[in-house]
This record gives sequence, structure tokens and C-alpha cells, in this order.
Amino acid sequence: MKKLSIIAFVYASLNAFSQNPQIKYEEYDLDNGLHVILHEDHSTPIVGVSVMYHVGAKNEDPNRTGFAHFFEHLLFEGTENIKRGEFFKYIENAGGQNNANTTKDRTFYYEVLPSNQLELGLWLESERMLHAVIDQEGIDTQREVVKEEKRLRVDNRPYGSVFAELFKRAYKKHPYRWEPIGSMDHLNAAKKEEFLAFYKKFYVPNNAVLSIAGDFDTKALKKQIKSYFGSIPKGKEVARVSIVEPEMKQEIRDTIYDNIQLPGLMQAYRIPAQGTPDSYALEMLGNLLSSGESSRFNKKSVQETEKAMFVANFPYSLENSGLSIVYAIINGETKLDELEAEIASEIEKVKNELISDEEFQKLRNSIESDFIYNFNSVIGIAENLANYHMYFGDANLINTELDRYLKVTKEDIQRVAKKYFVKENRVVLYYLPKESN
Repeated sequence: MKKLSIIAFVYASLNAFSQNPQIKYEEYDLDNGLHVILHEDHSTPIVGVSVMYHVGAKNEDPNRTGFAHFFEHLLFEGTENIKRGEFFKYIENAGGQNNANTTKDRTFYYEVLPSNQLELGLWLESERMLHAVIDQEGIDTQREVVKEEKRLRVDNRPYGSVFAELFKRAYKKHPYRWEPIGSMDHLNAAKKEEFLAFYKKFYVPNNAVLSIAGDFDTKALKKQIKSYFGSIPKGKEVARVSIVEPEMKQEIRDTIYDNIQLPGLMQAYRIPAQGTPDSYALEMLGNLLSSGESSRFNKKSVQETEKAMFVANFPYSLENSGLSIVYAIINGETKLDELEAEIASEIEKVKNELISDEEFQKLRNSIESDFIYNFNSVIGIAENLANYHMYFGDANLINTELDRYLKVTKEDIQRVAKKYFVKENRVVLYYLPKESN
């Protein structure tokens, strides 16, 4: 969804944190299964209200992809008590802002409001959960919105198809093989009854986390939460995706012709689920290779040989598994196979030699800084608390996960490079300009 720039502030910074910030919170369940997490902080007169639903692209019917993302748009259309188009007006008139986003694993809605407008956020989200109006007019309107989004973000954006092209080759059985934007043909073919069934199945309190952070009184807020959400009927239990993707046995290579000017090299290595021990080492490996001007890829291919305009490696971590993606754009007349060989050489160095103490300390400092940055807004705290509960059943990871990163050793980084960054565990795509086809 497009953000509404309707307040003078963005997100107010909270109190200065120590090296390892401690976030105090309280959590409990309503009788209908809605999990509630509250972080009370009076440093600024702002509150973040959020609801995270445990439904993403991976929960969709393979013949009806794009539903989760479509609902991210559709559920701003209106409710039985909110007229079409008025959802945003309520937020604007209150001096706040709101947004939503969808991943392969979950859908997240939030409002950032002056604290004296907290009850408005509760009302809006309870309306979304219980009284959403799903009619043909709204469906038709949002179909066009999603089509335009796909044109802008995927079809007409250079390299915009990278994730779709990588994931559909890296996954053959698991629903991670399609992107949240989904298929326009699927959305066009879907009937209103199918959208209603999706809403009734996934938009239920026992499939959601209500996470609120900021300036409020916890005792009073609990009463309000019960008033707005307590009577919402519990839904049927949502079955979790149990499909296990078979191990990759051989490299997959292909060529994509795109509306681009400069060729690109895209690689994807299959990696384990987020929160597993190796996932932390893989994230640090990605930082070593491509985070900042002193990273190995940047120093070698951008600064020294000038074979690339840009090179990055980052883990696309997900609830069930994921991909570690290498993304490179050539410079000048460089050939893609030359750049591929150079990148492979840098990866081999990590496999064959432990990183230096200086590099390792920089990595630790960077990870710590990035982790603490997640807590510089009320909605950032609310989202992290919800994530940790939803994926791991442990909201307190907001206070302890940094320790998992800091336990990673130089040997761990070398080990995961050897284990996952291997030829038979990857997809390699050469992106070429269409006119070269």
C-alpha cells in the first residue's frame, strides 16, 4: 500500500538504547485466540497499532495465487461501518499515517497515531477483522490497482522479475515458488465467493497478533482491547504449510531477456529457515561479501577490477526456508562469465581462508548496529514483537536474538559458505537486454 505522508513527524525516536536494548512488554491471549502484545513507552505521545495475520503467498491455492497480497489492498475498501474510501480519511483527520505489506509468510497492517487517537486504531483494525465488506465493486477496483502495481513494480521495472524468476526455479513443490503479487489471470478468474472464503479462513483472531507500542496505559488499554476484539468469533484452526522442498541436486542455469540496458548476473543458493543457527551465519556472510564499500565484492569487482557497477549478496530468509541471492550488474564491456568467475573466486576465498579478526569485528559491529536500528520507532518495535511471536512463539527474542548473531564464529561463516554456496545448490540467471535476443 502507498504510505500516507500526512504528519509532520515520521517515527519518533525512543529513548537512547544501550548496546543490547531491553524491550519491556506484556502479552496474553483473548478467549477467541487473538494474541496481544503491549509495549508501553511514554517517551513520545505516539502509538503504533498493528495486526499481523499469519497468511502470506505460501498459504494460497496454486490456482489462485496473489490472494494474500490482494487482500492487503481490498481490506482498505471499507467495512459495514466504514464507507468506501473513508479508511484513510479517518487516519488523515487524526493526524496519523498507516500502511500494510504482504510477504510469502504473513500480512501486516498498522497505524501510527497521536496517543490520544489510540482508540481509533483499535476500532479500524477490529472493523477490518470482523466487518470487512467484500463486494464486486471493491474486488473490481482493487484488481485494477494490483494490475497497475504489477506493471510498475515488475513488468516495467528493469530486473523487476528477478525474484519471480529465481524462486520459480529454486522451488518446484513448495508454494514459495510464486511471488506475493501472484497471477493476474488467477485474480481475474476468481469469484467473489472465493474471496469471501479466503477472508473467513485467514482473517480470524486466532490467526492474528495484535501488537501495540507507545504511549498508553496498559491497564486501560486492556479493557479497550477486550471491548473491540473480545467478541469477534474464533475461526477454525489454520493448517500450516507442511510441504518440504526436495534438496537441490544440480545447478539450474537460464537466460532472461529483459527491458534493460546493462546485463546482470543473478544467483540464488537455497538456505535453511529463518531463526536456525545457520541462518545467522549466512546473514553475516552476506554482510562480509557485500555490505558497505569495504565489503569483499565491492572492493574487488566495483573498485579494483571495475567489472561491476553493483554487486550484492543478501539472504531472503523465510519461515520454511529461503534463498541467499547474489545480484550483480556489469560495468562497461565486461562479459557476464568474467564477472561470474570473479564473484566465484571471492566466495572460494571465504571457503578456504578464515576471515581476519578486523573483518570479523566489523561484521559484529554492523550486525549490532542494524539490530538496534529496528527499535527506533514504535511500529518497528510492534512489528518485531509480532514477528517473533508468530514465527518462533517467543516474543522475547526481541531482547535475546542479538546474542544468536554474536555467537556466530569465523569458523561458522566459513562452514556455511562451504555448505550452501555450492554449484549444485544454486540457480544462475544471465539477464540480457531484449535486443540481444
